[in-house]
Amino acid sequence: MSLQQRFAVALLDPELECPAQLRAWNGSDPAKRFAVYRNNVLSSLIDALAASFPVVQQLVGENFFRAMAAVHVRNSPPRSRLLAHYGAGFPAFIEGFAPAASLPYLADMARLELLRIEAYHAADAGPVASDALATALATPERVGALCFQLHPALGVLDSAFAVVSLWAAHQDERPLAGFDPLQAECALVQRRGLEVEVLGIRPGDARFIQSLQQGQPLGQAAERALARDAEFDPARCLSHLLGSGAIIQFAYDNQGQCP
Repeated sequence: MSLQQRFAVALLDPELECPAQLRAWNGSDPAKRFAVYRNNVLSSLIDALAASFPVVQQLVGENFFRAMAAVHVRNSPPRSRLLAHYGAGFPAFIEGFAPAASLPYLADMARLELLRIEAYHAADAGPVASDALATALATPERVGALCFQLHPALGVLDSAFAVVSLWAAHQDERPLAGFDPLQAECALVQRRGLEVEVLGIRPGDARFIQSLQQGQPLGQAAERALARDAEFDPARCLSHLLGSGAIIQFAYDNQGQCP
């Protein structure tokens, strides 16, 4: 292992000593300088996670969050210098973090906040021409074979917990009391301009959008959605997607799978 590799490993492992080959420019003890640097690196990475997952921090408190985040940082250091993208593995880590087991919805809240980050940084894309799509939708014999490409900023979370209500409560959009956090909810994350929105949607809408994202044609996606939610309304869901600019391309498929 090179000195650089030993340095990187020791930064995130408090049990390891300062690499023996390190020297300070003025002859002072390098171990003291290394300890300060180690603390600064850990703190900055925890701060990055706190900035990305503010509601998770609010739910558990700052002290608990920073202790939990420190464990994650040591186990999963960043692989990129772009800290805005750091934390992709944090929701899965929380799900397996035993001290957080009393808050079973915490991992899904982290997933929702991660979707918001991804939506904010997703590429721009223009909406499909609405008149062309309207013409295609008005052709009943072919409508089931329509394939949609959705905006890269669009995200869906199908949760067993009340993530939308919890999110809204921590944005002062609704009171914290009055809902069951263990009630299943589905979230749609979308970007309008530079604003990222979190909306509550029906289970059928969530299944429908996920199916379209997975490359299934409209007919199959609608069948899956109706199997999940008998009250699913494809026209209403499509109207929302079109109105929000979430559909960016469409084409026809004859093989049961979109290109």
